This record gives sequence, C-alpha cells and structure tokens, in this order.
Amino acid sequence: MEITIIIASLVSLIAGILITAFVLRKMIEKRNKNIILEAEEKAEVIKKEKILQAKEKFLALKSEHEKMINEKNSLLLKNESRLKQRETAFSQRIEELQRKQKELDIIKGNLNSQLELVSKKQSDIDKAHKQQVEILEKISGLSASDAKKQLVDSLKDEAKSEAISHITEILDEAKLTANMEAKKVIIETIQRTAAEQTIENSVSVFNIENDEIKGRIIGREGRNIRALEALTGVEIIIDDSPDAILLSAFDPVRREIARLSLHKLVSDGRIHPARIEEIVAKTKKQIEQEIIETGKRTTIDLGIHGMHHELIRLIGKMKYRSSYGQNLLQHSREVANLCATMASELGLNPKIAKRAGLLHDIGKVPDNEPELPHALLGMKMAEKFKEKPEICNAIGAHHNETEMDNLIAPIVQVCDAISGARPGARREVVESYIRRLNNLEELALTYPGVVKTFAIQAGRELRVIVGAEKVSDDEAAKISYDLSKKIQDEMTYPGQIKITVIRETRAVSYAK
Repeated sequence: MEITIIIASLVSLIAGILITAFVLRKMIEKRNKNIILEAEEKAEVIKKEKILQAKEKFLALKSEHEKMINEKNSLLLKNESRLKQRETAFSQRIEELQRKQKELDIIKGNLNSQLELVSKKQSDIDKAHKQQVEILEKISGLSASDAKKQLVDSLKDEAKSEAISHITEILDEAKLTANMEAKKVIIETIQRTAAEQTIENSVSVFNIENDEIKGRIIGREGRNIRALEALTGVEIIIDDSPDAILLSAFDPVRREIARLSLHKLVSDGRIHPARIEEIVAKTKKQIEQEIIETGKRTTIDLGIHGMHHELIRLIGKMKYRSSYGQNLLQHSREVANLCATMASELGLNPKIAKRAGLLHDIGKVPDNEPELPHALLGMKMAEKFKEKPEICNAIGAHHNETEMDNLIAPIVQVCDAISGARPGARREVVESYIRRLNNLEELALTYPGVVKTFAIQAGRELRVIVGAEKVSDDEAAKISYDLSKKIQDEMTYPGQIKITVIRETRAVSYAK
C-alpha cells in the first residue's frame, strides 16, 4: 500500500514537472516572439529616422552647393563687367594716343621747317664771322690760332698766380681753423666729462674695537693669522697701532678678500683655521660674483651691448686694479665717455669709440701674466672675443705699440692721455718724485754763473737764478735754451717743463 502511494506520488510529481516545463516553454516562446516583434518595430523606426536624416543632409548639401554656384556666377558676372570696362578704357586710350601721334607729326613737320631756317641763318652767321676774323687778322698781323694761343697763355699764367695765392690763403686758414677746432673739441670733451679721482695704495686698514679681538685674530701661537695669510696671500701686519690691523699686498683683489674675510670672522666670533678656510672660500666666490656684476653694471651704465661674458668679467676685475694710483675701472669709464664725446664732435660713431675706450686697458687685468705689453695683449684678447677690427686696432695702438689704421685709434690715445693728465688722477712714488726734482735742480747748478735753482709746480717749472755780474742777458737766454735741450735729452718726465732763468741787478742803499 505504501509503495503504491509512493509510486502515485512520483508519477504525480513527474507529471507536474512535465506540465510546468511545457507551460514554461510556451511562455518563453511567446516572450521571444514579443521581443522579436519589438526589435522589428524598433528597427523600422530607426530605419525611418536614418532615411529622414539622409534626406535632410542631402537637402542641406544641395542648398550649399546651389549657394556656391550662385556666388561663382555672381563673381563671373562682376569679372565680365570689369573686363568690359577695361576694354572700353583701353580703346579710349588707343584713340587718344592716335590723336596725340597726329599732333606730334604736325609739330615735327613744323620743327623741321624751323631747323632748316636756323641752319640757313647759321651758315650766314658763319660766313659773317669768317669775314670779321679775316679783317681782324689783317689789322693785327696775327692769325686766329696765334691770337688764341697768346690769350690762353696769358690767362693760364694769371690763373696760376691767383690759384697759388688762393691755395696759400686756404692752407693758412685751414691750419688756423684746424688748430682752433681741435682745441675746441678737446676742451669741450674735457669739460663735458667729469670724473672722480681716487688714490689707491697697496695697504688696507682693518679697524677693530679692542685688543682682545686682535689677540683672537692672532690665535694660539699665531695659527689663525698664519692660516689667513696662507689662504689669502696677504701680509697681515699687527703692531702697536691701536684699533687697527694693516693688510699689505700689491694685489687689490687679495686685499679685499682678506678684509671681507676678517670682517666676517670678527662679526661671527668663531675664529679658528677651519672656519677661516671656510670663510675665505665663500668670500672668494662672493668677490668673483661681485666682479661679474660690476662688469655687467658698467656696460649697462655706458649703453654697451653684445659684449663677450669674459670681457665683461675682465671689466669688473678692473675695479680692483690701479694704474699710477688711478683706479683702472674709473679711468676706463672716463676714457669711454671722453671717446664718445670726441667722436660725436668729429662726426664719427660714438658707440664704437666708447667701446674701444672702455676696453683700451683690458690687457692690464689678464688671468695669467704673459710677456707682452698690455696694449698688444689687450688687442689679442679683443680679437679672441670677436671685437671689431677698428676696436682691436685702437686698443693695440693707444701706446703706439702698433700702427693706427682708423680714426678711432688716435681718439682713444688722446682721451687716455687726457684722463691720466687730470690733476690728482695719478701719483708717482714719493721717492721717485723727490729724486726727479733734485735731479732737475742739480742739473741746472752745473752751469757757470747759476746761484740758486728751484723746482716748483710739481716739477713742471724750473726757476734758475743767475748772478748779474757773472752772466749777461744773452748768456741767460743761452742757459735757458741749453738747459731745456739737456733736460729733454737726459730726463724722463710727464708733460712739459718750463725753464725760467732770472737775472736781476739790485741797487740797495739805506737812509739814516
């Protein structure tokens, strides 16, 4: 019984499953049909939309094409009307030319007839002239060619004498004018260019507050000062001078490095060899950067552009060089301004002159020390860094080391002399200055009859007093002349020296 029930239940379950499967299959088939129908409807709708879009695009392209065709047709019509107008104007021009040609033919005929009349009159005039010449030849007894030759010779002699006198006048006037103009240009150049002059030494002074700092700078057993001297190459002199230390060196760059390093060390308070080495290295970089900035600022101030960076660095280096006590950078700036002013007055290029004036002493600040005069060395450096030939020649020729081949060269030479000759611009070593004055006075004392000698005005004038009873007026003039020649031959001196020989007779009496 139970088996029968189980079998019946299984049969019922299987039947239910089959019926459910059949129903599900029918539902899926119906759903698939619906999806297919929906897809066909959507496809139809999309097809219609695409057809409409294609039609719209076709219509738009058609209208655009028709518009382009209309524009081209209108352009063709305009060109056609323009060509018709030109054709009309051309035909009118041809008609006008034909009319003018006819007028010219008429004028040509009239001219030909007039020329025939003129030629007839000319032949009549020639005949009359020939008859008059024959009459004059009979009267004077000379032929026309002889008379012409005599007239030409007389006129030639007269013209020669007048030309010679005129040339002499022009030359005299030109010399006078040239001297006046040259003096005017130089004076105006000097007056228009002002410069401050400073005297530079080989010693710098570093001020300190008290002796305690001086002891710290010296260090234990002098190790700090030895380290500083070794690193900077400067001799540091510490003596009994209160509140001061002397830095001695011929190289101003080294002196400046030592001075700045000392200032930083004293401000920082840490003074020992390792710190000194660190500070000196930083100061050297700072000075090098300052040199470059000085060169750039100088070229910008003077309006000079396009210069090689190495030349700019050398220009900045001039700040720490001196020539006869005159700061080299200030001297070069002054020469540049003088050259520009003088070139403008003479109608030359002031920019080239200014550039040559700034670079004329560039050979005094090389990184190495070649065995060449500074003018030739500066010329070679300028050539190396692609400066113009006239600038290179002006640099090399400003001390006559090479031949001048342009007008900028003598301007640089003159302006260099003007800058160096300004009062207070340069100084001599005291010993050589005193020696030169003594030599002047001793040279004058070698002449007989000389009583006293005085070198005055910084050696630019020598006054010689002679005894009136031993030397006559003529002999005094001869002493003055001979002494000037002897000084010129035997001594070296800047500028010129005026020799004044004084001879006087004094009559003295006393009223009691």
